[in-house]
Amino acid sequence: MKKLIINADDFGYSRGVNYGIIDAYQYGVLTSTTFMSNMPGADHAASLARQNPELGVGVHLVLTYGRPLLGNHRTIVDAEGDFRKLNFYKGAFTIDYGEVYAEWKAQIEKFLSYGLQPTHLDSHHHINSFGEMPQVFMKLAKEYGLPVRNNLDQQEVQTTDYFSYLIETALKDDHSLDELFTEHNSVEVMTHPAYLDKQLLSTSSFTYPRVDELEFLTDSRIARLIEARSDIQLTTFKAL
Repeated sequence: MKKLIINADDFGYSRGVNYGIIDAYQYGVLTSTTFMSNMPGADHAASLARQNPELGVGVHLVLTYGRPLLGNHRTIVDAEGDFRKLNFYKGAFTIDYGEVYAEWKAQIEKFLSYGLQPTHLDSHHHINSFGEMPQVFMKLAKEYGLPVRNNLDQQEVQTTDYFSYLIETALKDDHSLDELFTEHNSVEVMTHPAYLDKQLLSTSSFTYPRVDELEFLTDSRIARLIEARSDIQLTTFKAL
């Protein structure tokens, strides 16, 4: 049986994002999400996760948005104490990777403090692929014994056979599903469903496409498409 994981990033970003993710799970084909421990909606997301124990919830490690959980950083924050933006990491940069390890570990530990068990690790803006971040990321994955998103050259850590960025393309029709699983037995498809609230509209450049993704994930046609496939099982990273 081939395994399909449909994951929503940014759980905890805001209440609108959180409710969009939960609706995509309860009324659609979403199976998994990843949690931002440093965001204003984290407590709300944790409560929703406890109410929906079959939803797979991993940790979405953050380094490029909001404020860190720890207050003693020097190289991964700006003058205001906020995380440096993604553009900082797109050029040549110098940081203390010990700060990254300490902050990401604190984010995982905060998630655990809610009484939740993470299913996997990934990162916001795929920051785990920049510079020497992969080494820090993989060290934590091994330390906590967690699978990871397949967007790196993985070694000795569980992951899917393939990772897809484009939900509308990956889950368009039977032909798309056939192509997705031709050479792979397990696939993660990344999504960002949400309802638009003030927090999201005032802080993110990626807004209205999230509503489109929520509509896509809860479309009965998509549910029927996947349900009709006896060779594909919707699941979470726990099944790897």
